[in-house]
Amino acid sequence: MSGTGKAPLAERLRPATLDDYIGQRHLVGEGAVLRRMIESGKIGSFILWGPPGVGKTTLARIIARQTEVPFHTLSAVTSGVKDVREVLDRCKSESRSLFSKGRPILFIDEIHRFNKSQQDSLLGAVEDGTVTLIGATTENPSFEVIRPLLSRSQVYVLKPLERSDLETLLERALKNDEVLAGRDVRLEQTDALFRYAGGDARKLLNILDLLEQSTPETEPLIINDAIVTDRLQENPAAYDRGGEMHYDIISAFIKSVRGSDPQAALYWLARMVAGGEDPKFIARRLVILAAEDIGLANPNALLLANTTFDALAKIGWPEGRIILAECTVYLATSAKSNSAYLGIDAALAEVKRSGNLPVPLHLRNAPTSLMKDLGYHDGYLYPHDYPGHYVQQQYLPDALQGATFWTPDKR
Repeated sequence: MSGTGKAPLAERLRPATLDDYIGQRHLVGEGAVLRRMIESGKIGSFILWGPPGVGKTTLARIIARQTEVPFHTLSAVTSGVKDVREVLDRCKSESRSLFSKGRPILFIDEIHRFNKSQQDSLLGAVEDGTVTLIGATTENPSFEVIRPLLSRSQVYVLKPLERSDLETLLERALKNDEVLAGRDVRLEQTDALFRYAGGDARKLLNILDLLEQSTPETEPLIINDAIVTDRLQENPAAYDRGGEMHYDIISAFIKSVRGSDPQAALYWLARMVAGGEDPKFIARRLVILAAEDIGLANPNALLLANTTFDALAKIGWPEGRIILAECTVYLATSAKSNSAYLGIDAALAEVKRSGNLPVPLHLRNAPTSLMKDLGYHDGYLYPHDYPGHYVQQQYLPDALQGATFWTPDKR
């Protein structure tokens, strides 16, 4: 096949400049925060948080290239404290060099896999300016990155690529890639291609790689829904490089619990346990699900999910699988309500729409005489002074009187 022996398509098409970078316009579009930072040459430490295949590593490399500073990479999967210290020593020498154009950049992929001592070893170098740290993670940094390191870094959230981004990437691959540009490509349908890619640029390019390599050079390379589905069913690992199946299975697991199917939920849980998934990752998702999907229909669900998280830390593995199974079955068979989830999202949407509306005077504290003279707290009715510890009064801003954010379920 024509692609045999060459670097993977995802590597061949990795962009070298911001202008070639696809997606994340909220961060790198004209006037966006990271573009301004790069153009000014003043790079601060930050962490890129997002799913696989959305450009975290690529963005870090572009920053290093455009700022022309030394760039070092560590993978948290294979690096220990000794590796970190060796890199930091090199960075210290480079930062003191007369020829240095700026602080060296240390890029740590999957920084969430660093333990506390490994993260602690980075603190001093980040704090004294020896290095600029760029971390990449698929996990919530507030859970996985120690607080002192998090406080010294900005967190930027990367989103899955939109369909328009995937269309641009597909067009670029077919037009510019050294292998695909030389093939007779017949693009008939893209729905399956984009569905399997799921907002992941690397996954999309891996699928194209699979299609190209499995089609003889003497035949046209046809891309349609039937062919994409057929090839991926024959070789599902071909588009799952780097562990992206992790996200597909947790999605199936969550949807099974949400859909009140304990049998399917246990199956997907078993897939994650057998595959070596981090138990804390599963437990965190159960805590979120208990609040989002069960909520006020059964508040005990959140208590049990949180207890599950705590118990895992005490019990460990493999017995922890039993605790996860108990919580999974309980949540799957529990009554469901997403009213609190919908309520806070509706309130946030209103805040975004109406901005910082003033707090009514009678709800404000009046710790000073001036505030009292201005009417702060004047007219407030103390509920405990009334029958049933309740009295009707205004609590929302004047402009939102009568607004409804939370709607209770009929149950």
